[in-house]
Amino acid sequence: MFKVDRLRFGTAGIPISTPKRSTIDGITQVRNLGLDAMELEFVRGVNMKAELAKKIKYVAKKNDILLTAHAPYYINLNAGEKAKVEASKGRIVQSAERLYQAGGWSVVFHAGYYLKQPKESVYQRILEALKDVQRELMDKGVKVWIRPELTGKPTQFGDLEEIVKLSEELEMVLPTIDFAHAHARNRGKCNSTEEWREMLALMEDRLGREALDNMHIHISGIEYTDKGEKKHLNLQESDMNWEDLLRVLKEFRVKGVVISESPNIEGDAILMKKKYEEIKA
Repeated sequence: MFKVDRLRFGTAGIPISTPKRSTIDGITQVRNLGLDAMELEFVRGVNMKAELAKKIKYVAKKNDILLTAHAPYYINLNAGEKAKVEASKGRIVQSAERLYQAGGWSVVFHAGYYLKQPKESVYQRILEALKDVQRELMDKGVKVWIRPELTGKPTQFGDLEEIVKLSEELEMVLPTIDFAHAHARNRGKCNSTEEWREMLALMEDRLGREALDNMHIHISGIEYTDKGEKKHLNLQESDMNWEDLLRVLKEFRVKGVVISESPNIEGDAILMKKKYEEIKA
């Protein structure tokens, strides 16, 4: 996996303002907007052909845009049916392969659901499934980070401890920290300087400096209930203390990528990048 030079900011998918809705035009538009990253959205399926991925690699490199990808939503590594688990593993592998062909760096996915089962046994099943995914990617020579995401509902596998523990056990795995999800999952907590410092210090302590030098981050506003995440909001329409969060990221010298998942994807990505650059180190 290549090293990331700084903290980059980008959009979850093709910017809304892109005149022609194609991935290549989206990458060019990201550059025109002054951003430097973009997440390929494979959320409905990996529909990108290998030939297109190679063209995307060229355009992204020419424009200095770091690419990540979001694997399909239809993933549950704790599904009751073996066929669903196998299909889920296949979707992660396929997403990683296509991203690697496009010159990308990190693929994020929601690992699964607890389905009212003990957390320990769910963790074990997901660990075993990801061992298979890692083995297959290594056999194929695919070198990208695979990233279980910190999820937005308590019914979903993926609290901070779980995804850090997976990262300790698997060499191709690091967490995706979705700070909006952390806020929603914990019913309004995880929204202060002290809590974010604790999260990042835990990652550095358990996973080493490499984890903070290669962070894959999602940020947006979020609406939540007692059951967790309800929907994403624009930052300025939400209670997220996002400016303080950016200060903490700078304080910890975080490198990697911040992907805006707000409804106005590029609006909030530009807002965050500008604010981040104004913060004195």
